[in-house]
Amino acid sequence: MLERIDDLPAREFDLAGYAADARPRFADIEDVFWKLERGQTFRELDDPGYDAFARGDWTQALKIEHEAREAVRRHYAKVAESGYEPRRLRIVESPVSPYLQWEMHALRIRAEEGERIRVLAAGAVADRERTGPLPEVIILGTKALYRVLYDESGAACGARRVLDTDVIEHCRVDMDDLWALGEDLMAYFAREIAPLPPPPARP
Repeated sequence: MLERIDDLPAREFDLAGYAADARPRFADIEDVFWKLERGQTFRELDDPGYDAFARGDWTQALKIEHEAREAVRRHYAKVAESGYEPRRLRIVESPVSPYLQWEMHALRIRAEEGERIRVLAAGAVADRERTGPLPEVIILGTKALYRVLYDESGAACGARRVLDTDVIEHCRVDMDDLWALGEDLMAYFAREIAPLPPPPARP
């Protein structure tokens, strides 16, 4: 079902509308918050760590991510109090893109502070991508799904919202299936990311 999301009826929001619509729905998550990430390169808005990476200052980029750890810890402490489990599945291509190398350092901190994150090689989803890459999706429990949209530069620009509970349930089953195939982020990071030299600046 995930590969069919773009063909299904949905309400589209710009970035501000997406944030405003999704924010109150977090209180309704009964069990799992799912996030599926497929793209290998993005442009992050209002992110000092990304800005340092993009200009080629790798040392400063990593410093900023580590300085953010306490805020990340507070965030996931609140998530734990809310009672739902945050799960992120990161699809990766090889060799990893410079962006993905930077993102993995940020994700490692998130994983250490409470987010459950697994990594899945792109080859494992090839049978689901015959007509194009899987979409970037977040699923808020059983009641709302957002297909995140990006502009030509790779920056998030909005989302399409699906409220059909049958569609959401099928997508949750898809996510469970893919999650079972994934590898724990920490093991992947130690093997594939930690040994890498600093990446080039983002073009």
